[in-house]
Amino acid sequence: MKKIKPRWIVIGLVVLALVAGIVRAISNKRAQQAAASAPASAVTQIEVANTDVMKAELRDITQGLAVSGTVKAVNYAVIKARVAGELKEVIAREGDSVKAGDVLARIDPTEYQRRWLQASETASAAKSQMEIAQRAWDSNKALVDQGFISKAAMDNSIASYQGAIASHKAAIAGADVARKALDDATLRAPFAGIVSGRAAQVGERVAIDAKIMELVDLSQLEVEVPLSPSESMDVRIGQAAALQIEDRQATVGAKVKRISPSAQTGSRSVLIYLTLDKAEGLRHGLFAKGILGLGKSQVMAVPLSAVRTDRAQPYVQVVEQVGDQLQVAHKTVTLGVRGIDLTQPESEIMVGVTGLAEGSTVLKSHVGALREGMVVKYTAASANAPTANASAAIAPVVSASNAN
Repeated sequence: MKKIKPRWIVIGLVVLALVAGIVRAISNKRAQQAAASAPASAVTQIEVANTDVMKAELRDITQGLAVSGTVKAVNYAVIKARVAGELKEVIAREGDSVKAGDVLARIDPTEYQRRWLQASETASAAKSQMEIAQRAWDSNKALVDQGFISKAAMDNSIASYQGAIASHKAAIAGADVARKALDDATLRAPFAGIVSGRAAQVGERVAIDAKIMELVDLSQLEVEVPLSPSESMDVRIGQAAALQIEDRQATVGAKVKRISPSAQTGSRSVLIYLTLDKAEGLRHGLFAKGILGLGKSQVMAVPLSAVRTDRAQPYVQVVEQVGDQLQVAHKTVTLGVRGIDLTQPESEIMVGVTGLAEGSTVLKSHVGALREGMVVKYTAASANAPTANASAAIAPVVSASNAN
């Protein structure tokens, strides 16, 4: 018997392993194809909450311009040092409310007190010299009338007196300047407001115009919005806007109060200022965005997000009564103007549609794509179902026959 070489045994085992792997792969692929060709369990019914639907109705849609800007206080001030010196005291701190004239901080006044004292003494000396010159002039006037002194001596006396008067006035002005510098060492609030920031600490030596703190008046807030020159040409005083502050869902009404007459150097933007209807709880420096209304149209409107575009033509999903059941139907629509309904609290963009009956029950976007003809039922707790969890309230129900 011929002995088989070990090399051929190894080769045979490798070939058998490869054949077994190929057979296993083909079997798996056939199983997957069979599973894919098997009829899927069809969802025949869903449950939705009242927050998952809305009525299509006539609305006054405000066509607008998308705007964004910064909430700013009408009265806002950066408190700066008017004189140089060591910061001796900071009385008001961040968040403190102050009244107009309240002391905010103090700079070491020693140097300015000495200067004011020096200027005051100089003014007193100038006043004494003026009085001496006046007495001399009065005496010389009587003497010249009697012929005891010449007219030239009289003129010199008058000139000395006038020079003394001028010196006295200059000394008084110098004392006033020194007094003002002493007063400027005490920083006071220019208006009633709240301290929003502090830039210097006690013990620091500050220079003239060094920033000490910031003061804002939250009782009057407005939104500063930069627009391009072309966009600004359609804006008018009094136009209404709906704004979101820092991405909060609730909107705040606003109106155009002022429009800058010129474009900004460099950016070429034109600034407009919107007054807020309700400024409670807002802060200086917050970000705002929204729609500035430029015109109105009364149209049949639905949320733009509810319009589906996964087909050749846009459509909306509606709930219709078919016999004794509510079913999903797809309605092809033609889109019209876009904008917002300023009378409603929601800030979602609306779109005018044709091809949809007034009062139709429209499914909102978060419900997702549904098969036409699917039976719809409303949940018993739909009145309490929050909008944020509306998608979780959709409960597919599989019929017993399909489950098998």
